[in-house]
Amino acid sequence: QAQLVESGGGLVQAGGSLRLSCAASGSITSVNVMGWYRQAPGKERELIAIITGGGRTNYADSVKGRFTISRDNAKNAVYLQMNSLKPEDTGVYYCNADLRTRFSSDLMNYWGNGTLVTVSS
Repeated sequence: QAQLVESGGGLVQAGGSLRLSCAASGSITSVNVMGWYRQAPGKERELIAIITGGGRTNYADSVKGRFTISRDNAKNAVYLQMNSLKPEDTGVYYCNADLRTRFSSDLMNYWGNGTLVTVSS
């Protein structure tokens, strides 16, 4: 019914930048909150940043001032600009979205498959 596909991960040195992208596709009729989560090795998945359809944002304390989430509602896409990266930012980054499809008026939660970000010291 809907799919989320992330891109933009990779290997970067500490202090560098990366930009992650996530596009939602399928029989989508509306997209509500979109966000990014991170799962570091040996740790649970954690919320990094979310953005509402109106553009309100919220960030984890660990990334405030360094990461910026944005979205393109026309493209059903969400982005994460990551600056001043640290080795502790290493992990698999997952895109998440609450959306509706033409098959149901219910708001459903979807996850992407993740993209790996590795920050070397």
